[in-house]
Amino acid sequence: MRLRRRRDFLRAQVQGTRLHTPHFGVTLAPNDAGHPRLGLVVTKRLGKAARRNRIKRLLREFFRRHKTQLPPMDLVILAKKGASGLGYHQVQEELSRLLIPGKDKPRD
Repeated sequence: MRLRRRRDFLRAQVQGTRLHTPHFGVTLAPNDAGHPRLGLVVTKRLGKAARRNRIKRLLREFFRRHKTQLPPMDLVILAKKGASGLGYHQVQEELSRLLIPGKDKPRD
């Protein structure tokens, strides 16, 4: 359920639709797998290895918890500056609003 090959990332970049939040860039691209697949891009600009790995763990956890609600597409998530300071609930809030249907409405 993960994108690992360069050609998969390049295909998603060419065929995909780009969406943005304050801390993430998301590319959604069609796939033939019939289920969502995740690709992560966390550059060295965001900090040392421990900080980058923490961001990747948070994003993988979001994907694991919500994969049944996500569209059956390839998701490439690019972490932007400031993402390293987020907690899980902040990551979930930003990405849920963008990727999960019906989550864009504020709760009462």
